[in-house]
Amino acid sequence: MERTELVRELKTLRKGRGLAGRIEDRVGPVLRSACAISENDGWVAIRAKVTGRLSELSSQLPEDLRLAALAAFAITPEARQPLYQERVRWAASRVDRDPRTVRRRVDEAIDLLAELASGEPAGSSPDRWHTTALTVAVVLEERRVFEQHRVKAEEDGLRSFDLAVPAAEGSVLYGGTLRESSVELPGPLSRGESWEFAAVFTVEPAENVVYVPRHRCEVFDLRLKFGTRNPPEVLALDGAFKRDITDPRYRGRPLQPNAAGEVHVRFRHLTPGLAYGARWASRS
Repeated sequence: MERTELVRELKTLRKGRGLAGRIEDRVGPVLRSACAISENDGWVAIRAKVTGRLSELSSQLPEDLRLAALAAFAITPEARQPLYQERVRWAASRVDRDPRTVRRRVDEAIDLLAELASGEPAGSSPDRWHTTALTVAVVLEERRVFEQHRVKAEEDGLRSFDLAVPAAEGSVLYGGTLRESSVELPGPLSRGESWEFAAVFTVEPAENVVYVPRHRCEVFDLRLKFGTRNPPEVLALDGAFKRDITDPRYRGRPLQPNAAGEVHVRFRHLTPGLAYGARWASRS
């Protein structure tokens, strides 16, 4: 793989709307090879493969360079402004640096991404499994959590999966046995085999419920029940950085509790390494 050419192609890709726009004509041959894009792939598949590959490689970068890269390519939902300069200014506000510094970090990140891609061809370390659907329901006053996972194995021999929310204590309703914060299945899965398991457990008091997928997740469905007495202000975390979970500067989508004191939010096509869920202010 020609690293210099890949750097050039990545710098072209970050222009305009980045990955938020139509990219099929802006993905060069070296990047197509790095992302295992075939001639039959349409623009939706191309975007998904490029987004997944760059997200995977960016997870190996230092946090500041990772933020700069995901913002530059408009992978982070909050940084999907139509112009590259606007995304640079957004990233600068997140790290409290001037835009010129962020532009240098973007260039550094692109160099490292090209180096990583050159030494790790697409398909060399695919996901061992992925989540087709995750449902989480939390009753805050009781600190009770229900989780239901539907997973699909991408290789043979898998039999243990982590829970989305760290558990204090609980039990598996069906599909396996609880082992600390993971579920051990009755037997190993074969490649292409799907499995479903569910668990209920208690958690420590918190002011957020957040899922940071390590592998691809197609759908994450979250329900929170606060009760009807003085429900808090709730903010969705949709593809946020880990620092945004508690950062007061994060401007996410407000979620209005209904008459029963409940909120419901659904996320699709989650990016590994980014945070999805909700946080809320303390109730007086």
